Amino acid sequence: MVKTGSKIADIFLYAIMTVVLVITLYPFWTQVVISLDGGDAANSSFMLFPEKITFDSYKLAFDFDALWVGYKNTIIRTCLGVLLSILATAITAYPLSKKDLPLNKWITRFMLIQFIIGGGLIPNYLLIKYLGMYNTIWALVIPGMISTFNVLIMRNFFRSLPDSLEESAMVDGAGYLKIFFRIILPLSMPIIATEALWVGVGHWNAWFDALIYTNDADKEMLQLVLRRIIIQNNPTQFSEVLTKLQEKSPYSGRQLQATVIMLSILPMLIVYPFLQKYFVQGIMVGAVKG
Repeated sequence: MVKTGSKIADIFLYAIMTVVLVITLYPFWTQVVISLDGGDAANSSFMLFPEKITFDSYKLAFDFDALWVGYKNTIIRTCLGVLLSILATAITAYPLSKKDLPLNKWITRFMLIQFIIGGGLIPNYLLIKYLGMYNTIWALVIPGMISTFNVLIMRNFFRSLPDSLEESAMVDGAGYLKIFFRIILPLSMPIIATEALWVGVGHWNAWFDALIYTNDADKEMLQLVLRRIIIQNNPTQFSEVLTKLQEKSPYSGRQLQATVIMLSILPMLIVYPFLQKYFVQGIMVGAVKG
C-alpha cells in the first residue's frame, strides 16, 4: 500500500516536472526553429520543427556590426567582472571565515544591513560620476564587485575546510597569504566555479547599468543591442541586414531577431556544461556549512 502510494506520488511529481520543463524550454525552442527555418515559421503561431533548415540568417548576422561590437564589450565586461569579483569576494570571505577574527559578527551584520537596504539609484549614479568612472567599463564592474550573499556562501565553504590543513602549513612556516593562495583557493574550486557562473551570467545579461552609465556606441553592450532590436524595434540598427535577408527569403525581421537572440545566449550554453559538475557541490557545501 505504501509502495503504491509512493509510485503515485512519483508519477505526479514527474508529470509536474514535465510540464515545467515544457513551459521552460518551449520559448527557447521556438527561437531555434524560427532562426533555422527557411519556410513560414516566422509567421506561424505554433511550429515544433523547421520546414526547411537554412543558416542564411546566421550568415547575414555576421554583417551586423553592432552585434559584434556588443559581443566584444560584453565579453570584456564578463571576463573582467568575474575575475575581480571572485578575487575580491574570496579576499573578503577568508578573514570572515575565522571565528576568532575581532568584530567578526559586527562586520557581518554591517554587510547584511547594506545588502538589505542598498544605496539607491541616484546616489549610485552621482557616486559613479564624481569618481570619474562614468562612460567607462569600471562603472559596470566595480559597483557590484562584492556581493554580500556571495561572500557569506564562500565564507561558509572556507569554514568547511579542515583547520588541520592551515595548522600544518603554519608549522612548515607558511603565512596567511601563502596559505590563502596555495592551499585555500585550490581547494575551493567548487564554490569558485559556482560563483563565477553566477557573476558571469549576471554580467552577460546585464543591460540597465550599461544604459545608465555608458553613452558611446562603441561601448554598447550586447544586451542593449538586443533591447534596441527587439523592444524598441529600431530599424536603423539592422535595416541593411534585414534587406539582405529579405532578398533571400520573403519573411520579416522576426527570423533575424531570433537569430540574434540565439547568438547572444550561445556562449552561456557552451560554458555552463563545463561548470555544472562544480555547481551542485559548491552551492550545497557553501549553503549548509556555517
